[in-house]
Amino acid sequence: MRAADLVTAGALMLVAGVVIVDAARLGIGWGTDGPKSGFFPFWLALLMGAVSAVTFGRALARRRQRPFVSRAQLGPVLKVIWPAAALVVVTQFVGLYVASALYTGFYMRWIGRHRWGTVVGLSVGIAVAAFLLFEKWFLVPMPKGPLEAWLGH
Repeated sequence: MRAADLVTAGALMLVAGVVIVDAARLGIGWGTDGPKSGFFPFWLALLMGAVSAVTFGRALARRRQRPFVSRAQLGPVLKVIWPAAALVVVTQFVGLYVASALYTGFYMRWIGRHRWGTVVGLSVGIAVAAFLLFEKWFLVPMPKGPLEAWLGH
């Protein structure tokens, strides 16, 4: 666990440093019309860097080490990670709505062991609701695939 804390805190300090430098480039002061573009990112990154530094210091001071994750804990984590990674890959080919319907259906059937009628109904219903919400109500275009193109969207 100590090594994971050190690596994570170090990576977050690096990200915070990059954001601080870029925010300073944009301007971190107060202009005549309010805060400049880098004001909020600068202070958030500074806070993230400080908290990460404290985490890094505490991890260095710790002597006793225990495993970051046990074999028993790794199984459920992988059950979540690999379908989510597949969702990202599949989205590139079939669009977000079809991929999310497949993901939801797969997850409901595999993990939840729900009946096929429930799986299909909810998977399609959630995807259609998301389509209507983002595309029609909020007017935010999301990645679409061949099905949406075939339907005229």
